[in-house]
Amino acid sequence: MTSHALNRLSATRVAAIKEAGRYADGGGLFLFVDDTRRRWLFRYTWHGTKKEIGIGSARSLSLAKAREKAAEFRAMLATGKNPKSERIKAQRIVTFGEYADAFVETMSPSWKNAKHIAQWKMTLTTYAAPIRSLLLHELDTDDVLKVLKPHWSRVPETADRLRGRIENVLDAAKANGLRDGENPARWRGHLDQLLPRRRKSRQGHHAALPFDQMQSFMSKLSDRPAVAARALEFLILTAARTSEVLDANWDEIDLRQRIWIIPANRMKAEREHRVPLSDSATAILIATPETERTGLIFKRTAEEQPLSIMAMSMLLRRMGIQATVHGFRSSFRDWASETTNFPNEVCEMALAHTIPGKAKAAYRRGDLFNKRCELMAAWAKYCS
Repeated sequence: MTSHALNRLSATRVAAIKEAGRYADGGGLFLFVDDTRRRWLFRYTWHGTKKEIGIGSARSLSLAKAREKAAEFRAMLATGKNPKSERIKAQRIVTFGEYADAFVETMSPSWKNAKHIAQWKMTLTTYAAPIRSLLLHELDTDDVLKVLKPHWSRVPETADRLRGRIENVLDAAKANGLRDGENPARWRGHLDQLLPRRRKSRQGHHAALPFDQMQSFMSKLSDRPAVAARALEFLILTAARTSEVLDANWDEIDLRQRIWIIPANRMKAEREHRVPLSDSATAILIATPETERTGLIFKRTAEEQPLSIMAMSMLLRRMGIQATVHGFRSSFRDWASETTNFPNEVCEMALAHTIPGKAKAAYRRGDLFNKRCELMAAWAKYCS
């Protein structure tokens, strides 16, 4: 049943409401306000069960429009139709792939960097390919399992992220009234009864190549002609992160000063990072003709498409190397600690790590760039 008293709110009152809560307009229409959202809801009873359906954001949907929609829902109820079921029927042509793409586009402005956005797009297109053509409201547990099982034991971390992203998309679809029932990608109390739990790594670190194998590995890597091989060489010689290399742009490079300046918005610590370029790192860059030094440094096509986030990992796999791309930062750190006398602060700054405690206060005025030049030159010499 819905309240008979209609139009309790006014546009002025709606604009003035700041405190979290539910505010009734009457006839089942409510304004819901919390710390992050202002949205319209329609509440009703169907066969003795209380239900609610979202109408839209109060930031973009006026009170008048929300009342029109609530009136449509009351008319459906009067003719024995469930508003939520009717909405799902009207949206039957929406596929999981279409909705997933729209979800990424909607959420991407709130995500930290381009790498995170690219990861979402890749998992929801490449790995979730088997369910992209399925109708959103018909997706069930068997469909989710068909996507997850091929990857669950082989690449468990990737599979778990995929599961979580499918779960997020389906949760959003339910919030928008495009699905009913439980989320088939939910782990606790559902998929945890159907899939084995991930085994935690004993070390809790990315697998790293022992630094005493670096010379042999780099020699083999230099024989590979692929762009991914050059990107991996550059990553190793600069001790950079994957995203920093994949999104590296020629505008960030000063070949005369031999510096790579990574802007703050691409750094994990959100601070600009200056990377000294050794002879070996510089040689990788100048191999590109001067006329082609625009846009992305490492790209897979002439259309400025960055390398896939899996490109370097797949290269390692083809080479039979049991290590991760990120693990080369550990290889560098182990080498620096065990074979050199460079101070800890210099090594940590080379990795763009935040230095905690008193050391941070002592070194925050500079980035020890000159000392890091010596460190990276020594690392390049060791690798060659």
